[in-house]
Amino acid sequence: MSGGPVDTGGVAVPAGGVGPVRTSASARASLPGTPLAASAARRFVRAALADWAALEVPAADRITERVADEAVLLVSELVTNAVVHAGTAVELSCALDVPGHEGEPPSLVVEVTDHHPTRVLRGEPPDGEEPEYTGGHGLRLVAGVAEAWGTTYRRTSKTVWFQLAVGADTDDGPAASGYDGPGRDTVRLAERALPREARPVELIAPAPRRAPARRHDPEWARHGALSFLAEASDMLAGQFDEELVTSLAVQLLVPRLADWCAVWLDAVSGPPRLVRVWHASESRLEELRRVLEKEPPHLPAAARGDAVEWPWPADPAAYGPGGAALACRLIAGGRAMGTLLMGRAGLVRMPGEVVGLIEDFARRVALALASARRYTRQADISRVLQRGLLPSGIPRIPGVESAVVYEPTGEISAGGDFYDVFPARDGRWGFVLGDVCGNGPEAAVVTGLVRPWLRLLAREGYGVGEVLDRLNQLLGEEAVEAAVEGAAEAVVAGVEAAGVGVGVAELVDAGLVGSGLPPGGGMARFLSLLYGELEPLGGGDGAGGGLRCTLASAGHPLPLVLRPDGSVRTVAEPQILLGVVDDAAYESETFDLSPGETLLCVTDGVTEHRSGSRQFDDEEGLAAVLASCAGLSARAVAERLREAVHAFAAEPPDDDLAMLVLKAL
Repeated sequence: MSGGPVDTGGVAVPAGGVGPVRTSASARASLPGTPLAASAARRFVRAALADWAALEVPAADRITERVADEAVLLVSELVTNAVVHAGTAVELSCALDVPGHEGEPPSLVVEVTDHHPTRVLRGEPPDGEEPEYTGGHGLRLVAGVAEAWGTTYRRTSKTVWFQLAVGADTDDGPAASGYDGPGRDTVRLAERALPREARPVELIAPAPRRAPARRHDPEWARHGALSFLAEASDMLAGQFDEELVTSLAVQLLVPRLADWCAVWLDAVSGPPRLVRVWHASESRLEELRRVLEKEPPHLPAAARGDAVEWPWPADPAAYGPGGAALACRLIAGGRAMGTLLMGRAGLVRMPGEVVGLIEDFARRVALALASARRYTRQADISRVLQRGLLPSGIPRIPGVESAVVYEPTGEISAGGDFYDVFPARDGRWGFVLGDVCGNGPEAAVVTGLVRPWLRLLAREGYGVGEVLDRLNQLLGEEAVEAAVEGAAEAVVAGVEAAGVGVGVAELVDAGLVGSGLPPGGGMARFLSLLYGELEPLGGGDGAGGGLRCTLASAGHPLPLVLRPDGSVRTVAEPQILLGVVDDAAYESETFDLSPGETLLCVTDGVTEHRSGSRQFDDEEGLAAVLASCAGLSARAVAERLREAVHAFAAEPPDDDLAMLVLKAL
């Protein structure tokens, strides 16, 4: 743990945007994401408060025992939530702030930051947790105890903050605590820490001191609005999931600018769909959703992206007391994405500067939704392409146990690595593992050409070496360019048949098909390939007799054979890549796989995976891992190797990763 009190004397705005403040003192700590983090956080907060008092920091003498206990309780819950739900290190900040407005009491502001911004804490225990799990009351407890609280999302982190009033004597009654509602002094701290069903009294959340006018005054509009929009842009940029975009949008608005908020998304056909509802008072969420599902807003087309005053809904159980509401269409590129509806209690109407801010915010949300939809569309196209490039499954070869690992690096583009297993001729089975030099759509098109060529040549009766000879000639011919153009048209036809409904132009826009071939034949026609044939030597089911294997490697990592005693040998000889030399002649090698022996074939995404200057296969690293797999099934061998590759470096592989494991029974 690190950090300590610092006298900043500057002007700051807390994460929740509660207005200008002067920070008298602050302390920060970094906590590991372990079960010990909560107790460390409690000790840190008490130590910070004690240091400030000893240093006679202004207003530190007004922090009563009750405020200290509340701060320790809340920070313990939030740190526990962060560790359990995010699983990352936790940054803790504690500050004593004096507002810049006359007459405002000082406050204690605590922030808990984790580094998993896509998760939303809701206070429930994690799935599969044992019943005795004691954490998870976090946000309900914060809402009930803190004067104000909120959540700040950034690209790589999420911060939950809370604010406690620091009065002359907070324990003396409602006036000192800053809360003038009924029952505050009857709710003891110990009772607040109990689960809801065990509390002897109802938990009453104190009203926030952040009056709505503070949030909408010209000073906040000048200083806080730009920060809010910058943070919103940062959070929404690069999000490729509509659900996540809407989740971030409502939580950015509530409680900063609204008490409640909802988002509808337009459907291709049918009525808009209510996808997200949020309320500052979590107990109102379900009732609010129920009412909104019955009363979706319908804005006139003339409104475009302007925010329109909306009648405050009549149901106080769902919305709370009366106030001002706004509805705004989410428009991007002239296309409607959906509708945003929000409301703030206690206002007759939204100030003009806030209306403009909401319109700017809605435009950012709409652009993020449009990007997410484009990404989803590209992913759909990619899945159609991928289905055509790879076999739907691995057929069962008599006397053989098989397993495949295939992990393309691109999330929305088909990879350059490919594999195939198929019946060849005369009871033999062909197997292929290849890697097109290059990546992206051009590599995918070559993959789409090579697989059917291989199957055709193998079934025509050509031997393993002859198959590579003829494939090499095909790749070297100028006619391959025409074949590529034809393949692009076939891709479009296949996509349309699958119901995606796009043409060449949209494939180009999506980055999945090039706009044209580069000069000079430009297609990436170099290809490393391992091709082989298996002939079962056993009885009817092939078991017990082993396999006769004939294979050849064209510029590909050489396959390995694992014996039952754990020894490993290399098979085949290295030969030149396909597509480099037109008249290359390829030689094959034949050997037997005895029962219990395993043949491992990999692409260079495995052997050349890097950790700093080292590669995974340096000093025969792949053979060493394979040797530890003696006695394992083909599936277990594949899984152990996959785990070893990912554990080799902190960063994931930056190349497609493919393995084919064949074990003789």
